[in-house]
Amino acid sequence: MKAIVCTKYGTPEVLQLREVEKPAPKDNEVRIRIHAGIVTPSDCAFRKANPFMIRFMYGLLRPKYTILGVELAGEIESVGKDVTLFKEGDQVYGLSPNRFGAHAEYMCLPEDKPVAIKPSNMTYEEAAGVCDGATTALTFLRDKANIQSGQKVLIHGASGAVGTYAVQLAKYYGAEVTGVCSTANLELVKSLGADKVIDYTQEDFTKSGQTYDVIFDAVGKSSFSRCKSSLKQRGIYLSTVPALGTMLQMLWTSKLGRKKAIFTAAGLKQSKENLVFLKELCEAGKIKSIIDRRYPLEHAAEAHRYVETGRKKGNVVITRLL
Repeated sequence: MKAIVCTKYGTPEVLQLREVEKPAPKDNEVRIRIHAGIVTPSDCAFRKANPFMIRFMYGLLRPKYTILGVELAGEIESVGKDVTLFKEGDQVYGLSPNRFGAHAEYMCLPEDKPVAIKPSNMTYEEAAGVCDGATTALTFLRDKANIQSGQKVLIHGASGAVGTYAVQLAKYYGAEVTGVCSTANLELVKSLGADKVIDYTQEDFTKSGQTYDVIFDAVGKSSFSRCKSSLKQRGIYLSTVPALGTMLQMLWTSKLGRKKAIFTAAGLKQSKENLVFLKELCEAGKIKSIIDRRYPLEHAAEAHRYVETGRKKGNVVITRLL
C-alpha cells in the first residue's frame, strides 16, 4: 500500500510517499480502507518534534511511528476473528492517537478503540473533520468546563478546526457565544451560530470590559494572565496548547484562586462513546464540518506547509490516491 512516511524529524520535505506493507488485522482488530484523513497543527508538531518534549514520548532521535495522522474515516475492509462490533463494508470514522498511521491507504485499529459508524449524512471527508476539532472541543467544553445553558462563552480562534466546532457545541449546550477571529472569517463564524463576533485585528476582547464564564483559546494565541480580568469570579480559561506558562498556571490555580486555567491532552481522552454522541449531533443537524482545503495523499507535504501558515479555516483534509 501507499503511505506518507516520516523517518526523521524536520521540515515538510521529510515526508515521503512510499510503498509499505499492507497491515494485517489481529484477532481483535479491523482493517480500514482510509478515504480521508486530516492534517493538524499537532501533526506538524510531531513531524518536527517541536516542542522538544515530543521526542521523549515518540522517539528521541527519530520518530517511533513513521506514518503520521490521527483522524480518519473510511470503510472496513476486513475484520479479525474476534471482532463483534463491526463487519466488512461498515463506513466508520475514528482516531488513532497512540500510534498514528492515518496518512496511508490502510490501517488497523482494535475494535474497542475510538472508532464508530460515521454520520450517515456526512461524506468521509466531513466525518474525518469531526474527529479532529469536534472531539477536542467536546472534551474541553463538556468534560473540563462543564458548560451550562445561559453561560457566556468566548471562543478565541473561532474559525479554526477546534474553534468552528466549539462554537457549534457551545450553542448546542445553550451558551451565549462570542467568537474571536480575523476579518475574513467573521461571516463564517456568524453562520455557525455565534451570538457575537469580534475581529481581533480591530478589537482586543480583553479590554472590552466584558466578562465570561469560559474563555476557550482554541489556537494557543493568548494566556491565562492576559485573559484573567475577562473571566467571571469562578470563570475557567481553557487552552489547547500545552505551553509551560499554562501548565504552571494550571498547577497554581488548581490550589489557589477561584478562576481556573485548564489544559488537557484531548486526543488521548477520546472514546467510542464520544464518537457515537457526535454522530447523533451531526445527523440531527447540530454540527457541520468546515473544510478549507483538500490534498491528495501524495501532496501531504504541501498540506503541512499550508497548516503551518496558521491561516486555515476549519479542517485540512488528506484524500486517497486516485
